[in-house]
Amino acid sequence: MRQPVEQLMKAYQSHLFVAAFNVCKDAEDAKDVVQDTFIQYHTSTKDFTDEQHIRAWLFRVALNRAKDINRSFWRKHKVSLEDYTETLPFTKPADHDLFDAVMQLPEKYHIVIHLFYYEDYRIHEIADILKSAKAT
Repeated sequence: MRQPVEQLMKAYQSHLFVAAFNVCKDAEDAKDVVQDTFIQYHTSTKDFTDEQHIRAWLFRVALNRAKDINRSFWRKHKVSLEDYTETLPFTKPADHDLFDAVMQLPEKYHIVIHLFYYEDYRIHEIADILKSAKAT
């Protein structure tokens, strides 16, 4: 027995999200778990006996994926921006304020500014790194 993914998403998406969130303690990770679970169902060739079997399989996959995320290298070594900035060696308070201001910019700007001013890359090198056209 197979059911359409859309039907299963309507029925179980919020329940899977809550279960994943209880394990991950992070909304974005829980959303990823739910998405990965439905992708795995969609690509699976498994034949299910009934809807209860599908439901149990979805929860098992979601909880296992959530546990995998908790064990991942990324999760174990993730540091908040505030904690990271505390470890940076600023010689003057103005340097810290400037860094905070740059980090408030949209990502596409603060990456370029960081590469240019802090890493001493030239504009054409930054364009190569970011796979972007050099502004003229």
